[in-house]
Amino acid sequence: MRTILINLLFASLLLLTSCSLYRVDVRQGNELEDDKIAKLKIGMDKKQVTFLMGNPLLTDPFHKNRWDFIHTHRDGYQKTKRKLLTLYFEDGKVVRIDDSQLAEKTLEE
Repeated sequence: MRTILINLLFASLLLLTSCSLYRVDVRQGNELEDDKIAKLKIGMDKKQVTFLMGNPLLTDPFHKNRWDFIHTHRDGYQKTKRKLLTLYFEDGKVVRIDDSQLAEKTLEE
């Protein structure tokens, strides 16, 4: 009888602990730090940009002169947030920095 009660107590504790679900914080892509973005300049070559920012998350095969640096994160049960920085190149040099979507944007899920 005692072992049945112990097993029942153990099973109920196991069931109760499994009810508290935990969602892991998820961070993906390039970390877009303000100090690194401030160092980006028109005229930098691709090697300098890679050294400063890392490799871009997306390189479009149809637009080889465009690099997209994307950072997404979701903290627990919060909605996913995204930042995007796009660089445009001509002759291997940065000609335009599009930071219009650098402000954090909440994505619909």
